[in-house]
Amino acid sequence: MITNKQRSITIYTIAASILAIPLVGMYFTEEIKWTGFDFLIAGMLLFSSAFFIDFILRNVKRVGAKMLYIVLIFIVLFLIWAELAVGIFGSSFAGS
Repeated sequence: MITNKQRSITIYTIAASILAIPLVGMYFTEEIKWTGFDFLIAGMLLFSSAFFIDFILRNVKRVGAKMLYIVLIFIVLFLIWAELAVGIFGSSFAGS
């Protein structure tokens, strides 16, 4: 059985690994041009999502409710990320 501490470490390691993808990619191609601000925003999105997922897994008892909340977190994460990247809603935060 996995402990809460092991699960937390796994969740935050996944977030850090996702954040490392563009960092490594910048060394191999000129197509990826992230600034420190880009990494800051992406880190805030990824680690806040990881925090809320960890919080839900620790405190919500029903499996169905856990899954619903986690799916909602992923939907919100994807929509914010897509808006910042390409501006799917056309807000002033759009990256295009």
